[in-house]
Amino acid sequence: MPVPPEDELSSSFPSKQQTLILSSDMSSSSNLRSEDQFLCSICLDVFTDPVSTPCGHNFCKACITQHWDVNVLYKCPLCQEQFTTSSQLRANTFINEKVSQFRREAQQEAISSSSSEQQAAKLGEVPCDVCTGTKLKALKSCLVCLLSYCQTHLEPHLTAPRLKKHQLMEPVENLEDRMCLQHDKPLELFCRTDQTCVCSLCSVLDHKNHEVVPLIEEFEEKKEGLRKTEDEVQKMIQNRRVKIQEIKESVKISKDAADREKAEGVEVFTALKESAERGLKELIKEIEDKQKTAEKQAEDFIKDLEQEISELMKRSSEVKQLSQSEDHLHLLQSFSSLKAAPPTKNWTEVRVRPKLYEGTVVRAVTQLAEKLRNQMMKAEMKRVQQSAVDVTLDPDTAHPDLILSDDGKQVKDGDVEKDLPDNPERFSLFANVLGRQSFSSGSFYFEVQVKGKTDWTLGVARESINRKGNIILRPLDGYWTVGLRNGDEYKAAAGPPVRLHLHSGPEKVGVFVDYEEGLVSFYDVDAAALIYSFTGCCFTQKLYPFFSPSLNHGGKNSAPLIISPLNQADLQDVV
Repeated sequence: MPVPPEDELSSSFPSKQQTLILSSDMSSSSNLRSEDQFLCSICLDVFTDPVSTPCGHNFCKACITQHWDVNVLYKCPLCQEQFTTSSQLRANTFINEKVSQFRREAQQEAISSSSSEQQAAKLGEVPCDVCTGTKLKALKSCLVCLLSYCQTHLEPHLTAPRLKKHQLMEPVENLEDRMCLQHDKPLELFCRTDQTCVCSLCSVLDHKNHEVVPLIEEFEEKKEGLRKTEDEVQKMIQNRRVKIQEIKESVKISKDAADREKAEGVEVFTALKESAERGLKELIKEIEDKQKTAEKQAEDFIKDLEQEISELMKRSSEVKQLSQSEDHLHLLQSFSSLKAAPPTKNWTEVRVRPKLYEGTVVRAVTQLAEKLRNQMMKAEMKRVQQSAVDVTLDPDTAHPDLILSDDGKQVKDGDVEKDLPDNPERFSLFANVLGRQSFSSGSFYFEVQVKGKTDWTLGVARESINRKGNIILRPLDGYWTVGLRNGDEYKAAAGPPVRLHLHSGPEKVGVFVDYEEGLVSFYDVDAAALIYSFTGCCFTQKLYPFFSPSLNHGGKNSAPLIISPLNQADLQDVV
């Protein structure tokens, strides 16, 4: 057998001896030369049971014996010297000892090199149970040995035939918990009947008639269940994140509404404060003016009285002087020339009555309260108008007598019934029509012009109302409305109807609905006054705007109901 070149020898080592041959692990040239001295030229591996031929060449005993069995002739594979018998082979104890020493040193160096590359077990990692010094990180745990091994100490389980049969798994602590306490065998089966892990002996003894499956099978099934659970949990998490966003959005909307309300409150109360201050100034001025008038009157009376007193005192002096005279002739001559008494006023009925101020404050407060009510209603109108929506009439619901404008904003009675399909949505007996738009949450508001009409009805109706035959307008039947009859009778269809006493007939009516609060309110838009409110309603269906222009009455009620657009200019006018 020819000898391969040196470079071929060094590159052809079989993998079965990787733990002993360190051509890839040792870097020093002395180690490489030592390896070359212990290589068999037949198997190209380190000597096993080395023997020497008479010509002085060395081979593995098994290699040279097998070579001679194949080739028949007993020749040296290197120098081709021929021998008479195989018994001429002699064991080479020197090389055998050197090879053993070399193997031990190589293995120790391989273990040392491997250990230096591994990392020490960190907190939370499973340590190797075999390491005596620094505990290295375990790569596998053995369910048979009940030990965990690092890379170095795991090697026998990967190479030794007997240890290869052991069951390895990802490193875990407390391996004894994975053994059957009763039979000291691995828990490798699962009893579905008792929902517990068992060993092979348990399955034929205590769990003989139970449904027992391999642990891996139950593992896969449970894992699939966990995946489904995880998907469900993720969906629940996502739903809750969406709900959080909804809540945050609701909070933002609520905060915006609160900010608007605070701003409106500051505006209203500032106006009220200014109005109250003006009212107080006017009240004080009125009282002071009355007091000044009384004082001026008294001063004038006193001035006149003092003037008369002065005149009377002068006359009194003249009379007294003449009455004391003893000259008869002088007294008689002077008496006739004595001036007549000066004109005086009869002061008997003259009075300066104290001013009575009772009622002055009451009247001022009453006027202030009226201003307060007006200001509050203006603010209320502004608030509800923030919920304005665009409403158009739905021709599919209109009674055949009704005439709708092309833009769906006006409706009146035409006295003539048109030939229209009697679809389920259409009113068949009364001249009613619904809006196209429906509402099932939040608040909405719309305005309708009723100027020039003697009869009309406005409001909202739920989706399931009866639209055929006789209809009773009341909340019990799904209608929340107010209306005018005979030109002067305003009523709220509350069941029984409520007569409304209005100062003047509204020309434009606002309809406001707060779905969650169960509130339906009607307003006189121009007067900024509340007409009527339905409270405590329980809405569970869609609500539609409801309109009834009523019959024409020979032209007396020919004016249409007109849905009025609401723009920012309208809102500013209300403030």
